[in-house]
Amino acid sequence: MKNEGTVSKLVGHTDSYYAASANPAPLHPSLEGAVEADVCVIGAGYTGLSSALHLAERGYKVVVLEAERVGWGASGRNGGHVGVGQRKGQEDLEKMLGFDTAKQLWDMGIEAVQLVESLIQKHGIQCDMKRGIMHLAAKRSHNSDLEQEVEMLRERYGYEQMRYVGEEEARSLVGSERYFGAQIDSGSLHLHPLNYALGLAEAAAAAGVQFFEHSRVTSYRGGSPCIVETAKGEVRAKNVVLACNGYLGNLEPRMAGKIMPINNFVLATEPLSDDLARELIANDHALQDTLFVIDYWKLSGDNRLIFGGGENYTSRFPQDIRSFVRNYMLRVYPQLADTRIDYGWGGTLAITLNRMPHLGRLEPNIYYSQGYSGHGVPTATFAGKLIAEVIAGTEERFDILAQIPTPSFPGGTLLRWPGLVAGMLYYSLKDKLGS
Repeated sequence: MKNEGTVSKLVGHTDSYYAASANPAPLHPSLEGAVEADVCVIGAGYTGLSSALHLAERGYKVVVLEAERVGWGASGRNGGHVGVGQRKGQEDLEKMLGFDTAKQLWDMGIEAVQLVESLIQKHGIQCDMKRGIMHLAAKRSHNSDLEQEVEMLRERYGYEQMRYVGEEEARSLVGSERYFGAQIDSGSLHLHPLNYALGLAEAAAAAGVQFFEHSRVTSYRGGSPCIVETAKGEVRAKNVVLACNGYLGNLEPRMAGKIMPINNFVLATEPLSDDLARELIANDHALQDTLFVIDYWKLSGDNRLIFGGGENYTSRFPQDIRSFVRNYMLRVYPQLADTRIDYGWGGTLAITLNRMPHLGRLEPNIYYSQGYSGHGVPTATFAGKLIAEVIAGTEERFDILAQIPTPSFPGGTLLRWPGLVAGMLYYSLKDKLGS
């Protein structure tokens, strides 16, 4: 395979297809000296960008501090799926929280997707937005679960935009013999995730948000005002929003044990012919399977296959990401054996033990949201809106999510890795066994 197309168009971003095809974006200065703000947002991913935009639209003076570049982390590297609902299924949520709360969470999940679409339309964000996600049965035994979920969502939640299809139609739409049925959800979206993030940042800057890049927060403390420190400056703010997610590190020990950073990997092929692209994905939806360690893929705006597969639980990425993910892609599409792989990259996301987002307050004026568990494009965007609501004095919707119990990983930050690896290996083995 040729080693082509690997130079990042955006200086300071990882070498990915997304960075190479990114819309123009300004360089923001690093923080030097002292500045004051109503709100200091730490992290310029979806959570921080949405928080900043919605706060600025309410008239708040907002400063955003980013350790690298806007959209540098998972927000600029993910699969770009914008799915309805929550990361955890509605049946599980009903058992965990009761129907009323589960219904509120379902409605929020629908609103989250609508919010993404409305922000794209309102601000003219060019991010290859397309409609539709298919959820594919990787084992024949998974069919009944998918079919029953479609019926349950229709009957109990009034959701009419999802339908179930059997093996023959699923395989005709996917161009692979690997799957046995599918849910087709026309209410979901998919997009170019980095361009979406850059568009949110552009809209926030136009609304008055002040961005500082290469301004890693070294420490902060609460109070009135809060003091947020970087290597060369500080922000004095009435409120702080922690929007670091998988890159939280040691900044805030009170949150760290609730999430587990894990690494996921993606490739992009060379541009495909129209005929081959439609053979792989006839309806141009995004796709994901039912395995515990899922494969997920879609076509880019220029007909490349963007395929995510495999993850690891160490601090290091595989030496050859392209080959690592290519093995997963060829299980689905062996017909791509001779297709050139132009890009391969990885990113770090944060999962929670119960796969629900972790929102809350550490102090009366310190807010956070994290742990989107692979459902971050809509959920983080919506979380940012809720953070703006609660800072403005409307707590009800924020508190619905904040009151969901979020168990800590056993052993905290010290022992969570061995426990997670053992659990993931168990589920990975289950993925490979049975039908």
